[in-house]
Formats: sequence, C-alpha cells, structure tokens
Amino acid sequence: MNWNLRRTAVLLATTTAMLAAAPAWAQKVLQLPIRTDGPKSLDPVVGSTTYDNMACAQMYETLLVYKYSDPYTLEPLLLAEMPTSEDNGKTWRFRLKDGVFFHDDECFPGGKGRQVVTEDVFYSLKRIFDKNNELKNEWLLKDTIEGLDKYAAEQNAAIDAGGDFDYDGQVSGFRKIDDYEFEIVLQQPVYRFLYVLAMFQTSIVPREAVEYYGDRFAFNPVGTGPFVLDEWIPKKSLTADANPNYHEVLYPAEDEWSRDDRRNRLHRAAGQAVPFVDRIEFTMFVEDQPMWLRFQSGDIGLTQVPAEYFEQAFDGRTKRLLPETRQRGVRHEIVPLLDFIFRGFNMEDELLGGYTPEKRALRQAIHLAIDLDEFSETFYQGNTIQYDGPIPPRLQGHPEGGDGPVSYRGPNLQLARQKLAEAGYPDGEGLPPIKFYTSRGGNNAEQVEMMKRQLAEVNINLQPELVDFSTLIEFTNNKKAPMFGFAWSSDYPDAENNLALFYSPNESPGSNHYNYKRPEFDALYEQILTMEPSPERTAIYEQMRDMVIEDTPYIGSMARTRYYLINEWLLNAKPTERYYSWFKFLDVDDSKR
Repeated sequence: MNWNLRRTAVLLATTTAMLAAAPAWAQKVLQLPIRTDGPKSLDPVVGSTTYDNMACAQMYETLLVYKYSDPYTLEPLLLAEMPTSEDNGKTWRFRLKDGVFFHDDECFPGGKGRQVVTEDVFYSLKRIFDKNNELKNEWLLKDTIEGLDKYAAEQNAAIDAGGDFDYDGQVSGFRKIDDYEFEIVLQQPVYRFLYVLAMFQTSIVPREAVEYYGDRFAFNPVGTGPFVLDEWIPKKSLTADANPNYHEVLYPAEDEWSRDDRRNRLHRAAGQAVPFVDRIEFTMFVEDQPMWLRFQSGDIGLTQVPAEYFEQAFDGRTKRLLPETRQRGVRHEIVPLLDFIFRGFNMEDELLGGYTPEKRALRQAIHLAIDLDEFSETFYQGNTIQYDGPIPPRLQGHPEGGDGPVSYRGPNLQLARQKLAEAGYPDGEGLPPIKFYTSRGGNNAEQVEMMKRQLAEVNINLQPELVDFSTLIEFTNNKKAPMFGFAWSSDYPDAENNLALFYSPNESPGSNHYNYKRPEFDALYEQILTMEPSPERTAIYEQMRDMVIEDTPYIGSMARTRYYLINEWLLNAKPTERYYSWFKFLDVDDSKR
C-alpha cells in the first residue's frame, strides 16, 4: 500500500520552482540502502534503533553533532559555539546559531518556517518525558536536569487523571536568557550530558508541527535538517529533497583530514556549503542479496559488505580489495564498531529469568554451549572480536585481551551439562523449548540454525521466531520475547552507555531490554554518572562488568569490523556508524555512473 505521507502545497511549490530552474538531468540524486525494513517512526522522541536514527537525522538536527572528519569529537550544529560551564559542569550555557529555520510547512502561518528559538529546545526535551510519547528515551535525561523529573511526574499524573501534559509548565533547570541564549542546570555534573545532546532523540522540533499533525507527526517530520521529506513508504523506501533554506553548514576544512583521507580525496570539497545533492533516496533491504546486486549494478552509492559476499570483493586471507573490484573504480573503508552483539534473556521470563543459583545456572549453561568463534568464522569472515562483558573494545572497562576474570564463554560442553544439572535439568530433561526472537533477513536464518545445532549438543531445544526488525523491537519493548538477539552500537564513546543497558530504571521499553534488576549494580551506576574519566571510575566499570557476566542476562559478546564498498560515482564518503547526519556531506558525479 503506497502511502504518500507528506506532500504539502509549500513543498510542491518549492519542488516546482527547483525543477523550473534546472532541467531534470541536472538534478543530483543520491541513492542509499537501509539494511532492514527501515525506520518505524520519524518522530525522534519515540525512535530507538539505528534505522530510526538514519532516517530522522536527515530531517531533524541536534544541538551538538560529531565531526565528520573525526567522529569521536563533538562540535556545534544548532549552536553558534560549544556550550560553556563555569561551575564544573553543573550549569551549562548555550547560544543558538543565528539564521536556523524550520522547514517550510503548512503547520506555520503562510507555510513559512520560522527561526529556532530557546523555547523550542525546552519543548523538545520535555517531549521525551511525556508518557504519550512512550517514554522509550526518558532514560537519557532522567535524574539529570534540575526540576525536570518532578515536572514530568506532575504532568504525567495529570494525564492519568484525564488531563493534558502542560508544556508551558516551568522547569527550574531551564533558564531562558533571551530567544537565542539559555542555560540548563543539572542536578549534579553528569559526564555524558553533552553526548546526549548529540543523540537524534534530542533533536529540536517545533511545537506547531507536533500539535498540527497530532498522531501523524511521526509521518510528517518538520525539523531544521538538510532534507525535507517527500515520501515514506514504510518498509520499502524513503525519499527526501534538499532543504532550500538550510542554514550554513560547511564541509570540513582540508587540514582536518588525515593523510589516508586526503589520499581518498575526501578533502576536495573543503569549505563548501552542504548539502550537495538535490534529492536523497533510501531503499530498505530486508534481504542482503538484492542490496548487493543493486550495488554491483551501480544503483546505490555504498553498501556494507555482507559476510556471505565478502570474498566476491576481498581476498579472504589478506582482507585486501580484489584487483577486479578496484578496476571498477570501487574503493573501500574499514570501520571498527563500538559494537555489542548479543543474545539476550528477558530476566522477567518465568523460565529464563530470575536470580537464584538455579536460574543463573540455566543461562550460564546456554552461554557455555554457544561457540562464538564458529559464528565469527562462518558469518563474519573472522572480522569480529569476541570478548567477555558488555563493554566493547577501545572503551575503558573492556577486559584486557577480551578475557574477563569471570567468563561463561563457550564452547565448554562439559561445564554446560554440569550447569544444566545444577539448574534442575540433567541432560536437558524437563527443559521446555526456548522461544528465541530475531529479525529475518541477511544470514539470520542460517545463524539461528547454527545456534540450534550448538544448543542441541547439550539437549537444549531452541524454537526460533524470525520476524521483521520493527516487530522484534516491539516484542522486546513489550517484554514478550523470552530470548532475543540483535546488536547495540554505543551511542557515545563511554562504557557508561553500555552499562546503562542493565540499569533497572531503564527496563523495557527503555534500553534495558533484559529487564535486569540488581540493586548493587544500580547503586554503582548512579555513582559513575557523576564521575569524570579516571582509574577509579574504570575500576567501578570493571566491577559492574563482572557482576553482569556472573548473572548472565545475555550471551555474548562480539564486536564487528564493518567493511564498506563505495562506488566511484559517490564522492566524499567516509562511512561511520557513530551518527547518521553525515549523508549531507556526500556528493555524486553522474558522469562516473
């Protein structure tokens, strides 16, 4: 069913004017893939997945963003400069960039987008706490901003009583200086606060659009981003046109690029205003084969390299690009991920959950029967790092060499059988089938079959349920999946982000999909929130890591190294999965298609 979810009169007029100004052949169109059935919503406050992020980041913007030339460093986006603090991070002062306008849209008088002001920031952050918006991302700012939790509790109580969430209510931690300057006061200094302001869920939206579209706002995005939605056909495609009123954002300066980046000519657009293309077209690919064939035929600009096609482009031993691939003008980028691939348990499930020695033993037995090295070699060409705990490589708290002092990484079938007996299921007798949810597509069906085979060696019966990715997230959010599998990429480069996945107030539909609850862990998590990086903080990270390993709320872990291929006609491409507003820096050269 084709839903033309947003074609306003204003946008039609703008598009018509643009087409009149340039012939069709002169339009630059960028085609890119989304590897799954794509976003579930285009409202950032209810988004939670990479694919929600990938779509929303084209149309909305945040106060801060990661640099394209260095995706571990923050820089201003909707701000004129980086925020400042004169009291060691408790009070932060912000100044909005001048000349930033929301998209032209019929929700505004005369259809003309207005300038972003201080109230838009306060409004957008309040929306995260409105229970009408599902509270998926409340965990990002909960117990952080002075007065915000109290205000939210009062407003949500009003909703329960049949009233409304009053967005005009005052929050003591939001201090307006004028239309373009403001302060945010924290309950106490929180190290991650600025990182959160670069996450797509904190994107700035206009109140007029939310109130005008109501429940349809998730399909009618109005932001400040480089692109304006043309059409979204859920699970199939998303197209957007260049924002004709986009504020000035310049391509990174030449001296910001490394020697390797300059060798790939990534510096050639230095100092030019973006976006470079007139239109961006995303196609959703639940299966990898169609995506791979579309890339091979030159129809999409870049692709992640699916493991089963790796040796069609690379030498499996040296990991170098094959000569015939280079001769086609294709180049590659290698992107190590802050990655946490796991199979999780719902700790509230009657069979798999619980904290007694017997319940822990069952989860440990399942973990011990799994051979992650076989998964890596078979499905990832060996391009992964296996490690203990939830903290990926390159972050403080990651165990040296990947091996923690506590470990239930398999395969150790003898110990797995011993743990099964401790759990009350000797040789698997009496153990019901375990229902496991994961997304369909890619090689997931084959991965599930391997997992079934490995577990069958100790008489554990896995019952797989392959569903669309959006359905998988819905089932985990609603605590309906006893066991489930997907991956978490760190939102920011600090292990606190991964440890937040086990903080009990973040239970589903928050980021704690395991619904893990342990008071000792929670107390340590609340302690690290206010700590700056230090050996003392790292020691606590390690203590929390080992606590989670012992309780075994998941099977893991693996971190991928992603290989990207880039067609010759796609310019300026330096793929990253740290954030997704970098598509505005891409350009196309149609003469090379």
